[in-house]
Amino acid sequence: MLQNDSLTTEEVAQALKVSKLTVYDLIKKGDLPSYRVGRQIRVNRTALEEYTNRGNRSIERHQIADIAESGNMRPIIISGQDNCLDILAKQIEGNHHFRPLRSYTGSLDGLVAMYQGKGDIVSTHLFDGDTKTYNIPYIRKLLVSKSFIVIHLLKRKAGFFVAKGNPNNITSWDQFNDGTITMVNREPGAGARVLLDEQLRLHAIDKTNINGYSNEVTSHIDVASTVASGQADVGVGTWHAAKMADIDFVPMVEEYYDLVILKSKENNELIQTIMQVVQNKDFQKALQSLGHNIQETGNIRFEQ
Repeated sequence: MLQNDSLTTEEVAQALKVSKLTVYDLIKKGDLPSYRVGRQIRVNRTALEEYTNRGNRSIERHQIADIAESGNMRPIIISGQDNCLDILAKQIEGNHHFRPLRSYTGSLDGLVAMYQGKGDIVSTHLFDGDTKTYNIPYIRKLLVSKSFIVIHLLKRKAGFFVAKGNPNNITSWDQFNDGTITMVNREPGAGARVLLDEQLRLHAIDKTNINGYSNEVTSHIDVASTVASGQADVGVGTWHAAKMADIDFVPMVEEYYDLVILKSKENNELIQTIMQVVQNKDFQKALQSLGHNIQETGNIRFEQ
């Protein structure tokens, strides 16, 4: 791929006459497929043209073939927001048969896209309140009639973002019901939103009585930043985002973060590649250095 065929986020912002933050939001929502060159996010010129031609509609799966390099490289879409997926994508780039593209959609939306044939690797962290387990109940329902494999990537702490010193002493889900705190929420379909909604259901809390429940942002770091700025007392997300925003974190659960891939003849090599990457000791050490639990990394949690 020629260098002038790809654009930096600054160049995309100039072309669209929007801010860089808007560009990042488009990428997070999956409206602009992206990939990394080192630490820099790039957008292919073809993807930008497709976006401008179609307004704010997402680029369909079959159009992404134009984004891959010439030759036999297959573009694969990896959905999810955790930065461990950037490490995964970088490792996949070592296999010359694949060109990883990142989509920053949430867990549920990623699974729906996979069902529709628009995703290759979906990362999920979806808490099921009835079984007190992660991911498998949702995957089995959403990918009904599909053959798939669920590969465990890591476990990580999820809980409450609170201001330094936790001035409101927020330590339980029940406190969302006391009317004295204001929250910031994630968008529907995000794993953190599912965790919150399931806990509210289990604790019989009416979400309409929660201050700020309808105030939605689209990433863990956006939630943490909103709490850090004092615009909200609490939000739900992962400890790493709290660390980045320099706020306190109250752990509530250890969630399973898994990868889902459809089983097919076309995907046999992709599954083998992913298994090799996630079972690689250097890759696991990279995850561990970010504070993640890698005890079960590389295990197959479920397949059908």
